[in-house]
Amino acid sequence: MNQLLDELSQKGIRVSAKGDSLTIQAPKGVITPEIKQLLQINKKEILNSLIEQNSEINLQAEVLLEPQLYPQKQVVYHNHQQVESIFITGVTGFLGAFILQELLDKTQANIYCLVRAKSHKKANQKVKHNLDCYGLWDNTYSSRIICILGDLSQPKLGLTENDFNDLAQKIDIIYHSGALLNWVCSYAALKPINVLGTHEIIKLACEQKVKPVHYISTLAVWESAAYAGKIVSEAEPLTHWQGIKLGYSQSKWVAEKLILEAHERGLPVTIYRPPLISGHSQTGAWNTDDVVCRVIKGCLQMGSMPSLDYLLNLSPVDYVSRAIVCLSQQEESIGQIFHLNNLQPLHWESFVDWMRNFGYKINLLAYENWAQELNTIKSCHQNPLSPLLPFFQKRSSNGDLLIPQQYNCQRVPKYSCQQTFNVLSSQQISCPPVDNKLLNKYFIYFIKNNFLSTP
Repeated sequence: MNQLLDELSQKGIRVSAKGDSLTIQAPKGVITPEIKQLLQINKKEILNSLIEQNSEINLQAEVLLEPQLYPQKQVVYHNHQQVESIFITGVTGFLGAFILQELLDKTQANIYCLVRAKSHKKANQKVKHNLDCYGLWDNTYSSRIICILGDLSQPKLGLTENDFNDLAQKIDIIYHSGALLNWVCSYAALKPINVLGTHEIIKLACEQKVKPVHYISTLAVWESAAYAGKIVSEAEPLTHWQGIKLGYSQSKWVAEKLILEAHERGLPVTIYRPPLISGHSQTGAWNTDDVVCRVIKGCLQMGSMPSLDYLLNLSPVDYVSRAIVCLSQQEESIGQIFHLNNLQPLHWESFVDWMRNFGYKINLLAYENWAQELNTIKSCHQNPLSPLLPFFQKRSSNGDLLIPQQYNCQRVPKYSCQQTFNVLSSQQISCPPVDNKLLNKYFIYFIKNNFLSTP
């Protein structure tokens, strides 16, 4: 199968695994009826080959920053009130929307937003609609939001040489929040946006004049088995990658290493590592398409939830966005890494008990039994867990555990966020605990917006 995939690659055909399906990307007219038939006949073998490649990939070898990519000019650090132009990615996503709103409120700068759209009108509509969805939009924002039509997965972000250079000259600072978050896609499928996109952001930061980069990473970069049970601080070197299972986590590990390599070459960077990001702590506004919301709704439809020794480490989006913008406005944050985890998470089974007390009828099943029950929803596309079946049912490479079981408390690190706490405590910014008050806020939002039915 590797030979077949190599031959297809030479024709410009890129094949990746997305759950139990193949994703094909190819230049127009390249895929002939014969190639279509070949892909269909060998689908199962190709999927297995891609999964095997994904599990064996050497992530360190993927950290490839162009040798000539060095910041050439000294950085001019602006007081945050003096920054005139900010560039941000990911504004049509969940966290990106809140970072954008926070920047609009906390600075006087114009905000250049990378948006994938066919026209500036549609790009502006996408940004406005996204902020509207979470109750963030204010009509006064329009004059300061400047949409840049582009694509993270493309060289120079999909811009022409002149437009790329013009943008590099205009902007003073970069917030890179854009990424494709997917729990079943392979590393190869996520690499163009999450890894190569980050490479292009570094290139933009080095071009014309040097711009500080504020990179939104994830605590998932610590998923290597080498860190299991250990306390990892913000200063802990990120060295181990073996045992990272998810393609998304793999892609973010490589992307962060690119950022760290750029910093070693002289680029000013700051890295932020949030955990799972939950809804707004006051309004409850949440991206109900994310994995936590899908699990909640899907399990309620099934009437059962899995038993897991797992900590629900959720940081509300308003805390994460406020923290990122506040930390980014401290000059001493350059070169630092900040963990944004919740110091008061909730154990999974306490969460199940809370849902029962809220009024929902739920059976708690041993994980293996619950995973078997998932087979009943394979053909039920209305269950939000359906697209996530490969994640919940896939076993580790040695076959001992299903993937989610590898996130049990004993198999993951403990995160220290002392550096983050030291800075934010003086700014009166703290992460709300995952408690009855917060969960009530979320479930009232779910019911009010018809995401969940009243128990």
